[in-house]
Amino acid sequence: MLLAACVSVRGRPAEGPLDEAQAYLHTWASGDFAALRGQVAEPPAHFEEHHRRFQSELRILSSRFELGRIERQDESAVASFRAIHLLQGLGEWEVDGTLRLVRRKGRWWVRWTPAVLHPEAREGSRFSRTRTRPERAPLLDGRGQPLTHEGDVIAIGVEPRRIQNLSAVASALQSHLGVEPARVQKALNAPGVAPERFLPLIDVRPERYQQVRPALAPVPGIFFRRKTARLSPAEGFAAHALGRVGEVTAELLPQLGPAYQPGDTVGLSGLELAHEPRLAGTPSGEVRLTLPSGKVRVLYHFEGIPGAAVHTTLLPEVQSAAEAALAGVAQPAALVAVDTRTGAILAVASRPLEQPLNRAFTGRYPPGSTFKAITAEALLATGKGPDTRVPCPSEVRVGGKLFRNFEGEAFGDTSLRLAFAHSCNTTFVMMAAALPADALEAAARRFGFGVSYPSGLPSPGASFPPPRDDAERAAAAIGQGRVLTTPLHMASVAAAAASGRWHAPYLLTELEGGPSASLAGGTRAALHTLMRATVTEGTGKAAAGIAGLAGKTGTAEFGNVLPLPTHAWFIGFREGIGFAVLVEGGGVGGRVAVPIAARFAAAL
Repeated sequence: MLLAACVSVRGRPAEGPLDEAQAYLHTWASGDFAALRGQVAEPPAHFEEHHRRFQSELRILSSRFELGRIERQDESAVASFRAIHLLQGLGEWEVDGTLRLVRRKGRWWVRWTPAVLHPEAREGSRFSRTRTRPERAPLLDGRGQPLTHEGDVIAIGVEPRRIQNLSAVASALQSHLGVEPARVQKALNAPGVAPERFLPLIDVRPERYQQVRPALAPVPGIFFRRKTARLSPAEGFAAHALGRVGEVTAELLPQLGPAYQPGDTVGLSGLELAHEPRLAGTPSGEVRLTLPSGKVRVLYHFEGIPGAAVHTTLLPEVQSAAEAALAGVAQPAALVAVDTRTGAILAVASRPLEQPLNRAFTGRYPPGSTFKAITAEALLATGKGPDTRVPCPSEVRVGGKLFRNFEGEAFGDTSLRLAFAHSCNTTFVMMAAALPADALEAAARRFGFGVSYPSGLPSPGASFPPPRDDAERAAAAIGQGRVLTTPLHMASVAAAAASGRWHAPYLLTELEGGPSASLAGGTRAALHTLMRATVTEGTGKAAAGIAGLAGKTGTAEFGNVLPLPTHAWFIGFREGIGFAVLVEGGGVGGRVAVPIAARFAAAL
């Protein structure tokens, strides 16, 4: 009989020992120890304190009870019960106990001793517990080698009573470490902050500490503490994907469940958070009883479970190339690389590092002219070829909407190869208008648009809403209108152009074999020709020195304030790696994204 929801009518005496036992256990489960005293015959002076100490010493979050058999003899009875106590940070502890009851003055009462809490407890006994968390398991790279390890870091923070000039402290921390002054103020204004307490603000690696120490050490109030922390191969390495660890927050604690408690080190973002229970394992521990004699008895042992490693698909050398390519890029940016044969994500980088947004996975943008790789595949599927003659006027009106080429370019009667290489908008909106009504949407789906897939971290994928009219179909053909995608997905588009088959991108080896689709038959070689021409003679020629690189630039308009700002894109492939570069609000893809792509490809 489960008693957590039992109803006890306390306005009248319980009618029998069963009723009283039920009422007592229900009151105990509610935690109302003062009311519980009213159900005990001759309660000890410190009755409530016994229960409160039992609860606090073991960190009991809740208790529920199952009532067993009742044995009655005239004016006394014994009731067996099972208590299930939920111990914070450890789990459930089950105890079989007994309630002794006595009938006096027409009603039943519980005869209480410490043995009600546990059969082995006596007056003067004390409960305690131990808890040991297992070593956190590592995140592994695509070859099974650790990407994370324990190492030394320096915590840099402030000590309130030593601060002489708060503005100087805030300025130094911001200029040398990027710590916003508001963060310093928030730490100082937190409830219960003692003037002598060290308030950590940021952890840095020893090499970074050596760089900033000469500037920070002379500022009164700034202090340093050495500690160990979970580290990746280099500062900022795949930071948004791997994530970070730290002390569990008040907001996160309820989400993680009762196996966690304040002070635990947990994953706070990225894969560290997404796979927290798996990486952390479960703690081991003991419930102990110290008898008045001093003897300690172990009442229960929690068997912990070691953490399990999480196998990513990242390759350190590809990731390092991505990090190096984005070095010095001031605007928000992302770079993702995938294996063209499988969709395995080899590198993922997002900037700025200090912002939590993982633009590579969750940023949704119009793809602009990078979508022409998909429109071209739809055209090639109808029998067109790289040498097919096509028109490229400077502007054209489709469905009542005017479309122009970048900077008014016009190539007249030209080849599909040159129209693609120079990203002629008018060519593609006109030719898309001549396709069967659902051809563009079908091509988008072959490249994974509208397909849901697990990538290992939250990612919305790419969407291609069915065009509502000719004007919207024309806009969609050049990656505008309502078409949206992520840098992650556009890397998979580049990989599909390279291999002839789209594979859903995945960050964990266990996700291999997700959704996939073949491109239209006979289109792969021609698509290679078009994308190679972009680099050798078109809008991507800033990367012409990279042998074998093929791709497509994109300059995607967004917003509603004229002149419309643009995102800079480049998608490409080389030697089995497909990748995408995005610079948010960066301007022209050929001028901004292509040099980044060239650095990445060259670093490989």
